[in-house]
Formats: sequence, structure tokens, C-alpha cells
Amino acid sequence: MWLVEIVAVIMSMLNVWLTAGRRLLCWPVGLVSVGLYSWVFFKVQLYSDLLLQVIFAFCLVYGWRSWLRGRGEDQEVLVERLPRRSGMMGLLIGGFGAVLLGYAMARLTNASLPWIDSALTSFSLVAQFWMGRRYVACWLLWIVIDVIYVGMYAVKHLHLTALLYAVFVVLALFGWKNWRQALDRQQRSLKKGQQQNDWVNEVVG
Repeated sequence: MWLVEIVAVIMSMLNVWLTAGRRLLCWPVGLVSVGLYSWVFFKVQLYSDLLLQVIFAFCLVYGWRSWLRGRGEDQEVLVERLPRRSGMMGLLIGGFGAVLLGYAMARLTNASLPWIDSALTSFSLVAQFWMGRRYVACWLLWIVIDVIYVGMYAVKHLHLTALLYAVFVVLALFGWKNWRQALDRQQRSLKKGQQQNDWVNEVVG
């Protein structure tokens, strides 16, 4: 299993690095990573994580399509600020999903660490959805999730995966910084374009 885990680690790191840089290649790379980790989590009885990988596959397809539609004139992927209402709704859905899935896993399966695993699963889906929507705040949620994942995987003796998630924390910090800078550039460009339009309107008028 260690060989599959090593390849999964490499593909996952590449996926997050490409995502932080807003590269469309992140989506097919992510699909490969999901397939590999589905097998790993099945073997160690982390069923919530296995379920998460399956759902992630659908989220990755959605995100891929969203990014293709969300490019500017220079073909760079545009990012957006998370609306307050969407943020609150996402966190509420994540909390509800954590309780519902945690109860099911604790009662109906022999899952290891069912409650914390379920909470991480639920909020990871929220973060992944926000990423598909190109919300800058997705990285802040990923930072919190990844820090907790480091501890969980260390407890399960998945040391390579724990190391991977420690790297994810660093990459998420890079992604947050990179996306914030991109958002600032977009806003400056939009403001400059608006000023030019106002100037043209004044001249013509």
C-alpha cells in the first residue's frame, strides 16, 4: 500500500500547487489523486474519507467546468470574494453534514475516529465547493482543515499522508496569498477601466 500512498502524495501535492497557481491542469491531476486515495482509505477503514473522495470526483468535474467559464480576456482564471451570506450558509451546511455523517458512521460502521473524520469530510466538501466557485476564502478554510488532518493521519500511522497535509498547510497559505493578490489586481483593473469609461463619457458628453 505504501507505493500507492507515495504516488497519491505526489499527485495531491501537484494538484494543490497547480490550484494555488490557478492552473486548469489541477483538475485532471486531482481526479487521479482522488482515485488513488480512495483505495488507500478503504484499506485503513476511513470510510468517511473514502466517501469524500467519491464526492470530490464530482466536485472536481464541477470545478473544472466552472473555471473554464470563469476566465478573463487574458484566459487567466478570475477569483471572487466570498459573499457573507454564502459563507454563513456554507458553514451551517458543513456543521449539519458533520453531525449527520458522524452519527451514521459511529452507529452503522466500524469506522475509525468517526466524528472528527466526518467533520473534516463535511467541511472539506464546503471548501472544495468554494474552490470551484473561485472564492478566495476557500484557502482559509483549507488551512484549518489541513492542520486537523495532520493530527488525524498521524494517529492512524499514515505518516506520509500526515506529512502531505503539513505541506498542504503551507501550500494553502501560498494559495491564499496568491489569490488575494489576483483579486487585488482584478479590482484595480476594474477600477481603472471604470475610470477610463467615465473619462470617455465626459469627453463624448
